[in-house]
Amino acid sequence: MSSTQIWDPERYARNARFVSDLGMPVVHLLAPRPGERILDLGCGDGVLAAKLAEMGCEVVGVDASEMQVAAARKLGLDARVMAGEALQFRDEFDAVFSNAALHWMLPPEEVIAGVWHALRHGGRFVAEMGGHGNVEMIQAALVDALDRRGINGESFVPWFFPTIEDYSARLRKAGFVVSYISLFPRPTPLPGDVTSWLESFAEDFLSALPAAERPAYIEEVREALRPKLCDARGNWTADYVRLRFAAQKPRA
Repeated sequence: MSSTQIWDPERYARNARFVSDLGMPVVHLLAPRPGERILDLGCGDGVLAAKLAEMGCEVVGVDASEMQVAAARKLGLDARVMAGEALQFRDEFDAVFSNAALHWMLPPEEVIAGVWHALRHGGRFVAEMGGHGNVEMIQAALVDALDRRGINGESFVPWFFPTIEDYSARLRKAGFVVSYISLFPRPTPLPGDVTSWLESFAEDFLSALPAAERPAYIEEVREALRPKLCDARGNWTADYVRLRFAAQKPRA
């Protein structure tokens, strides 16, 4: 299935700014150098792309969301509406960078092939994405609540959360040399109630229901998650697991 997720920049900034705030470690892994031409794949509202530009890089951002691209352009970025599964670049970037976006792009082999073609020989692909086990409890609660309504909840899962072995194999099959890859838990405090997270990231599941039934569904999911992800003070933490990697396109 194709995702029905809508990316509203204002809602994203309000409910999910932690995504870019926590993206600096992968920027450090990228180790951008002034003058490099870098593609930010799934650039969102452009916050991290702007940081790369501040470091002296020539940055192009692409995102499938017109609204997010418009927000990125307001930062003065060269941002373009383009799906990660259908990149249209050939041999023009020193690096492709991506943070918290690849797990939304399916099928992954088309994304990886597009990155390969976009890179110059010797270029690098550095990214962080949801990895195996990411939001496992949240996803299970979303699926179970649809199942209880007689709907196949699993069929509405929009994400791809690979293991190290899976993604390494995909990269190598495309021709990349993997220099670093790591899978690690990163429990992530949420800025507010998990309801805001669900409204921001779980639209595919919500699309299975009439609008009038969605508030009750979200509340059911919230209550199922409360004992697992909410502490005694009412603070919510999402069960994130991240896959971070660096790979190179060999020199000719």
